[in-house]
Amino acid sequence: MSRPPIDLRSDTVTRPSPAMRKAMAEAAVGDDVYGEDPTVQALEARTAALLGKEAALFTPSGTMANQIAIGLHTRPGDELLCSGTSHVYWWEAGGIARLWGVTSRTFLGESGLLTLDEIEDAIHPDDPHHVRTRLVTLENTHNRGGGRVHPIEDVRAIASWARSEGLAMHLDGARLMNAVVASGVPADEWGKSFDTMAICFSKGLGAPVGSAVAGSAQAIRQARRLRKLLGGGMRQAGVLAAAALYALENNVERLAEDHANALILAEAFSEVEGLELESQVETNLVWVTVDPSLATAAEVVAHLKSHGVLASALGDQTLRACTHLDVSSDDAEQAAEIIRAIDPEMLAAETVVY
Repeated sequence: MSRPPIDLRSDTVTRPSPAMRKAMAEAAVGDDVYGEDPTVQALEARTAALLGKEAALFTPSGTMANQIAIGLHTRPGDELLCSGTSHVYWWEAGGIARLWGVTSRTFLGESGLLTLDEIEDAIHPDDPHHVRTRLVTLENTHNRGGGRVHPIEDVRAIASWARSEGLAMHLDGARLMNAVVASGVPADEWGKSFDTMAICFSKGLGAPVGSAVAGSAQAIRQARRLRKLLGGGMRQAGVLAAAALYALENNVERLAEDHANALILAEAFSEVEGLELESQVETNLVWVTVDPSLATAAEVVAHLKSHGVLASALGDQTLRACTHLDVSSDDAEQAAEIIRAIDPEMLAAETVVY
């Protein structure tokens, strides 16, 4: 029997472990729309405490958690400020505009990480001709920025300014626990800078599905209404919440292993002629630019696939590799050997059929 491929496409491809499946099978459940699912309630309380917030709401996805937060803080005709490569702007199907009638003003940042200097003059004057600036959204870690951790000092500076200007702050913390492990800054310390926060359980933490949005008790009461509006009200969701609880209790500290394995891959990519790391690797994401004289990203990804390694082409000349709990250190070393063996001349000569 052939060995299964080493899957580096995303940390969303993880499968529940036997222990996680056991927790799911044994979960106490009820109808969560009626507020009767004890396992969902336990997860929401655990998440709120983790993030230093009064309350939290379980959602089917991180996209829904982020969009609920935007709906909480804005009204049609308002504006939010964010990085142009942030998930809320780039990968959520235009929800900011389509769902809420809100305008996005985007900034480049360094690897997508914004600083106060970049945005402090961005607020429109109070004038009927202009949109109303109401919200700042940050992403930590920043996916398209190479999985970089947003420096806590920059986050605090932006938050202080935002509060002085009457702006709300939201954090897309889909991979917040990666930032916690990499930086040593606790989740609730990050939480002090934000009115609302989203966290994902189905990425590096390894749950099969689910995210949460956290904030004040009043905000989360309204968030529950918006979740219903968006079709996110679930019934016996304790089966899923149990997986998320297991993930929080067992899969956080081990994220350091993913970060170490990502460095193994990064070193290998950096040694191949025609491949260049886009940014310093700090967590579990490795973004690579492919020299167009060598090949396209899709061609490099196809070559790796033919040798048992799966990666993602996320642009004509951009690919991403992502480590997670289903990739062992031995897997990372084996993938690194395959990456190092890429021969630019051989790759250029290959005929790839799509």
